[in-house]
Amino acid sequence: MHKSRFFGVVLALLGVVLFSAKAVMVKLAYQYDIDAVTLLLFRMLFALPLYLVIAFIRRPKNPQVMEVRIYLWIIGLGVVGYYLASLFDFLGLQYIKASLERIILFVYPTIVLLISKLFFKKAITSRQVLAIVLTYVGVVMAFSLEFSLEGKSLFVGGGLVLLSAITYASYIAGSGWLIPKIGATVFTSYAMIISCLCVLIHYGIVGDFDLLHYPKEVYGLGFAMAVLSTVIPSYLVSYSIKMIGAPSFAIVASFGPISTILLAGYFLGETMHWAQWMGTVLVLVGVFFVTKKD
Repeated sequence: MHKSRFFGVVLALLGVVLFSAKAVMVKLAYQYDIDAVTLLLFRMLFALPLYLVIAFIRRPKNPQVMEVRIYLWIIGLGVVGYYLASLFDFLGLQYIKASLERIILFVYPTIVLLISKLFFKKAITSRQVLAIVLTYVGVVMAFSLEFSLEGKSLFVGGGLVLLSAITYASYIAGSGWLIPKIGATVFTSYAMIISCLCVLIHYGIVGDFDLLHYPKEVYGLGFAMAVLSTVIPSYLVSYSIKMIGAPSFAIVASFGPISTILLAGYFLGETMHWAQWMGTVLVLVGVFFVTKKD
């Protein structure tokens, strides 16, 4: 296995696990009677200063590359990536369990491959097809006991999370094209600043600006989401995409649902069934096929 590819997969897995923790923290925060937009605001308020500092320190090495077209791409990906994708996800988590959210969100790796194929002319290899099949089977097994939810909540929450998957897939596919041009740090910092500003504007339109009456646990969870489930994994994901490509990252990210099962089991008291453990093994096998060099 090529060392750089292996390291890229390790970064991807670590980023995916940290991102997966977000769903658990959101469910924990909802226990304190906070709405989705305000919770998203706390996440981005704590994250924005960090992105601004990093963007200032790691300015583009070649300013000539930063033409108008590049800035427009950054703005577009910033809007769809961590603004719309996060907004739809936070709204969906008001209706469905964190573990069910992951099985729906998992469709985004396939969407990434399709977008990469259609718009960026990247071929889908037989190894990626095999990895997709293994990871899909693994996730279906892992979540075979999670479909007891019925009624309006399933369709509303599931539809919102599906929109999150589509928008996030667009971000991943687009970043795979843009990162090699301007660098992972510059792209991530600029795109995330755009996402944070979008959340601030959104709250400025619909919010009540009563932000100081929540329990300290809400602010703690907001800060943890900002650092552990936003800033750190956003850079890990960008660097892994730079090293292994967006399509391969999308397949490695299939470990996200499994890590959510484990985290939800520990923090939310959701139990693990034998089928979920078997699914975990299959997903890990799928990730192994991605890490092997052709």
